[in-house]
Amino acid sequence: MRNLAETTNRDYAHSLALWLNYLLSRDCRWQDATGDDAGEFEFWRLTDPANPATVSPSTLAKDIAACKKFYAWAAGRYRGVSDIFADVDFPRAKREASVKWLDPEAVVRWRDVGVRGRDLARRRDISWRGRNEQRDSVFVDGLYGTGLRLTEWASLILPELPQPEAGRNFYTCVLSDRCAKGGYGHPYWMPREVLSAVLAYCEGARARAVREAQNAGRYEAVAEALIVERGRKRGTVSLPDGDGGRVERAWNLVGPGLRRRMFRVTETGLEPVALWLNEDGVPRDPHGWHHTFEAANARIAALGLDNFTCTPQLLRHSFALRWFSVGMLVYSSRLAHLSEEQARDFRTQFGDTWHLVQTMLGHRHVETTKNVYLEPFRALGVQVLLAHAEGFPVAEFMAQAFAAHPMVATDPVLSL
Repeated sequence: MRNLAETTNRDYAHSLALWLNYLLSRDCRWQDATGDDAGEFEFWRLTDPANPATVSPSTLAKDIAACKKFYAWAAGRYRGVSDIFADVDFPRAKREASVKWLDPEAVVRWRDVGVRGRDLARRRDISWRGRNEQRDSVFVDGLYGTGLRLTEWASLILPELPQPEAGRNFYTCVLSDRCAKGGYGHPYWMPREVLSAVLAYCEGARARAVREAQNAGRYEAVAEALIVERGRKRGTVSLPDGDGGRVERAWNLVGPGLRRRMFRVTETGLEPVALWLNEDGVPRDPHGWHHTFEAANARIAALGLDNFTCTPQLLRHSFALRWFSVGMLVYSSRLAHLSEEQARDFRTQFGDTWHLVQTMLGHRHVETTKNVYLEPFRALGVQVLLAHAEGFPVAEFMAQAFAAHPMVATDPVLSL
């Protein structure tokens, strides 16, 4: 568990608590449980009519994964404990033709209506009562613009923001190992528009929240707060060692939980190092962003747009689809004048579109990109895409290319 992400630890703890409570209801100790108990647990979670809150196979798979790890660990350390989950298979989730991607126009529509308080004509809705419009819209744009996972984008700190430079469209950034899924830090690219919006948030809503928190003395009352300073070496931070001295650590080794405890001293008082703050100025827990998406989806549904929802993971999928499409266009233009043998040599030297998207998503293996993120589009050839793209910018091109695909949603208002 020490090497797993913070969110994985939380999910596994919840799954183990469910399992232990289930055994408690059957008056069974965890070390006395058998394979039959595991089978009954699976039946209760998935299909038992007596359970009013059954779950999907994918949710149960997380429970099984947690129990497998726990019993494998316990059986190797305690005499008399059997690994009862060793032979329990993960439930297979049924693949459904539900929306897995949004095209660029759909992302903009979802953001404007869901988190910016616009109506279906993109005018401000006078009934809108949202208080974190700037922060939430910037967070959404950042997820779609960088392709990072929610917990990764939520872990960003002020020292990691690149400095704006004239004439640059993208900034190369590096995700730290401790904030990345599986501990696999990797480069990612932040569009100029995203960085500009982030900096505007820092100077606007964030600065206001910090000022109000300073005036209220909230930061001094934060339990286990760490007052940090800039490290002597680039990419490091100086923090108290607990004995009155200080120690330097690379930001690459500082995880999300510790980052949310860090504050720096400014001319106006303490300020969080974390980028994303709650309205009261306190660093925002990543789990809180799920509530933001749920509220946005509820608002959109209330306006009559059925089956038009978004999640952080869906934005990552949509990011992959967008750059897959762009990559196909770029490669087709580069290879158009080459012979078949020359084109094959070009791909051998520089890779293909899948490898480009793999790099942008930070995947270790290109098979993950192919099988999980863009599986429905593996059979699409460059010629098919070009037939739709002739004379169109990317957003319009994608709207046409995937208009009839059941798993890609476009802007629903355009079809009204």
